[in-house]
Amino acid sequence: MSDPRPLDAAEPLRLSKRLAAQLPCSRQEAELYILGGWVSVDGVVEEQPQARVRPGQVVALAAGARAEPIAPVTLLWHKPAGQAVGAWAPEASQRWAGDRSGQRLLQVHTRQLVPVLAPAVQASGLVVFTQSPGVARKLNDRQHPLEQEWLLDVRETPADRDALLRELTRPPADRAMPWPTFRASWQSDRRLRVVVKGEASGLLDELCRRLGAAFSGLRRQRLGRVGLDSLPEGQWRYAGMGERF
Repeated sequence: MSDPRPLDAAEPLRLSKRLAAQLPCSRQEAELYILGGWVSVDGVVEEQPQARVRPGQVVALAAGARAEPIAPVTLLWHKPAGQAVGAWAPEASQRWAGDRSGQRLLQVHTRQLVPVLAPAVQASGLVVFTQSPGVARKLNDRQHPLEQEWLLDVRETPADRDALLRELTRPPADRAMPWPTFRASWQSDRRLRVVVKGEASGLLDELCRRLGAAFSGLRRQRLGRVGLDSLPEGQWRYAGMGERF
């Protein structure tokens, strides 16, 4: 049943209802305008359809507004070492200035974000958050696992890098599970590059254990075809429309 009270009644109205009557348009279209960041109340953008507005407040629709469904997004974050993935949420102040996705930051983009292949707390580097079930399925596909590139840092240049590399890549004699196929090489005097397909946590744990006191840092540089590139530590960006893992 429709509400018989006039719009100028003293009781505040839900923003979506006020906008639908004001334009006029359907309630669904009004919610899409609001979620899309196209609606302001007294000059301030309001992205909550359930927000309450008083009769005297000015509700305005931005020029060029489109009542379109909000597509799911994928975010890429350069995680600092020691920060838990579950405690992170994207903030406008931490968005990378070099983000060229063209995507406007909306509140709806911060909801129902799922971290995929999240690294350990002590690791740093690339972390993927997505709202897209398709992206999550691709990253978690064990039949066609993605390649991961990791960088392991040591505190000082090893006396014999080749000997250390052979020791690090030697399969453990007592390992019950198959030793994963991976490539390892020295990227610099104090940085080891490891490329592995699929689940990497067990392998990385073993390599860090073998390095022992020499180990100083672990960073994921790339997941599939998507890498950190110039993304600064602690900052995030949107995955571009044409960007594929």
